[in-house]
Amino acid sequence: MAGVLAARVLAEAYERVTIVERDEVLGVDVPRKGTPHTVHAHGLHARGHLILEELFPGFTDELRAAGIRTGDLGEMRWFFNGRRILPAHTGLISVTAPRPVLENHVRNRVAALSNVTVLQQCDVLGLEATDDHEQITGVRVQRRTAGAAPEVLDADLVVDATGRGSRTPAWLEELGYQRPEEERVKVGLAYTTRHYRTRPEMFDGVQSINPVASPAHPRGAFFGQVGPETCILSLTGVLGDHPPTEPAAFLEFVRSLPVPDVYEAVRDAEPLDDPVSFKFPASVRRRYERLLRFPARLLVTGDAFCSFNPVYGQGMSVAAIEATTLRDHLRQGVTPDPLRFLADMSRAVDTPWDISAGGDLDFPGVQGERTLKVLVGNAYMARLQYAATKDAKVTDAFMRVAGLIDPPEALMRPAMVWRVLRHAVRRPAAAAPRPAGSDQPDPVGVRPTG
Repeated sequence: MAGVLAARVLAEAYERVTIVERDEVLGVDVPRKGTPHTVHAHGLHARGHLILEELFPGFTDELRAAGIRTGDLGEMRWFFNGRRILPAHTGLISVTAPRPVLENHVRNRVAALSNVTVLQQCDVLGLEATDDHEQITGVRVQRRTAGAAPEVLDADLVVDATGRGSRTPAWLEELGYQRPEEERVKVGLAYTTRHYRTRPEMFDGVQSINPVASPAHPRGAFFGQVGPETCILSLTGVLGDHPPTEPAAFLEFVRSLPVPDVYEAVRDAEPLDDPVSFKFPASVRRRYERLLRFPARLLVTGDAFCSFNPVYGQGMSVAAIEATTLRDHLRQGVTPDPLRFLADMSRAVDTPWDISAGGDLDFPGVQGERTLKVLVGNAYMARLQYAATKDAKVTDAFMRVAGLIDPPEALMRPAMVWRVLRHAVRRPAAAAPRPAGSDQPDPVGVRPTG
């Protein structure tokens, strides 16, 4: 997604844009070898949706006409710490299309641009540079056809959007530059996903049901409508507690969730496929902006720059934000300066990184640096999420931050702090689990935990 959106804004500034793809991608709306994560639940939330609608006018109506579900981000059935927060009409649209379908719509719009070419089934072998290695002049590629020889694509600008497996750090080293420092937050996450045929009573009028994992309830799920008759269930488990792929064990994992809503919906539902799993070991942020030297005419974007824990649903929205950052530099009328661009990219990912990496560090077993900012932020967030079970205005504010519309500082404004603390002066304990078959009511009491 980051590469296609980068191509969309590059097409405003350059006579010719070439997208190099290792897979066959045009017209493909199903998971493919190069993107195994796309079989799992994805959401295009708030900020990302607004940017895509700006880049592709009529995009939302196009998706709805194709049967894609959209809904208000705050009106989904959200559970945090084992409690359901109050719904709120935020006006923020969330698109829960299957990721390959959404990507195909975006790619089709970009490929239709007269100055964009998509080079499919082609590998990038390395960078081409001037003799002094100060400028990048193109890339070496090789088509995946029998007998194909390496060839050079000359370019005025190369943008690396090759994802988590980006080889740019190694290529920089080969050219005499330093590798970027890396920050990692090791979550040991796995998704396991299955699709079902939708029945009207499953969702009771909401778009999705989402028991979000928390330290007290580390098993989570995203259960949503992705088509007229299809729904998706992605189970999540961290630190090695991975949801199984054997169907009976998969259902038992659903039964173990802290609330019964998802199990009651799928226990006798018609599955459309077998469960499949995808592992995500760690969030990774490459600190390119800290480098003192960087070759001209080379930029980095998407997961190649910063890769987030997918449970926060930020990836596509951050890719869209990064595309607008690139567009701002292109509109200056000169080839973007890499170090200035990378510094602006770092500022663009600061907030989503703080949200996802900070949230992960609330889990005691997750490896990473717990600064005072992280500790205070997580303590306050637990109070805020409890307050959202009592006050829909707190839900509204929370979703605007989660949707990357407002900065986290918005949750610290005096009026919001008052709303939070009137319900939870001390950090509330998580609700007792209510797995399927339990008659235990949803607890509302609060006891201090520090």
